[in-house]
This record gives sequence, structure tokens and C-alpha cells, in this order.
Amino acid sequence: QVKFVESGGGWVLPGGSLTLSCAASGFTFSQYIMHWYRQRPGKGRELVALISSGGSTTNYADFVEGRFIISRDNTKNMTYLQMNDLKPEDTATYYCSQFHVYGQGTQVTVSS
Repeated sequence: QVKFVESGGGWVLPGGSLTLSCAASGFTFSQYIMHWYRQRPGKGRELVALISSGGSTTNYADFVEGRFIISRDNTKNMTYLQMNDLKPEDTATYYCSQFHVYGQGTQVTVSS
């Protein structure tokens, strides 16, 4: 079955960086768009970024403001989210997704 396992979250100071990873399985990864979502405390889940199947096209939510980079490695069935200049409002659980299936998420906390 379709499965995603996110990793790479943690605590970071404002202005810091983290790179999240997502391991996908159960489908032909290279044929599908991949998404990163997040859910902030007390808020609904929101789309952060998406990347086309081949990796040539990306889109970001307005709040990203050029700070994040989504990428993928189709040889490894992996998706990544490089996050720079992190802000306290980026504190959230981050999920990768396709087919309305999500992993368990990885927690990112930005705080001084």
C-alpha cells in the first residue's frame, strides 16, 4: 500500500535551516506529483509546496516567500524540503503526500 515516512524535523532557532526527507513506497513514485503539507498548532493542514513527477516544475505557497526548496530523487523514491530562514510561524508538523495519503509527519519547532 501507499506509505510515506517523513524525517528530519527538530528544534531550530529563528533564522535557522532544516531539511526534511520523505521516503515513499507502494506506488510508481516517478510518475506522480509529490506534495509537502504542514499543520500548525490549532490550524488546519495547508499545502506548502509541490513538485512535478520529473522534478522540473515546483510551486510554493505564498507564505514560503522564497525560503524553501522542494526537490526529489526518483532513483531513491525520496522527496525533500529544504527550509531556510525559518520563522516561529513555521512551527508545525510537516507531511508529504499523494493520493490523499499522509505519513506520520515530522515536527518542526522554531523558537528562541
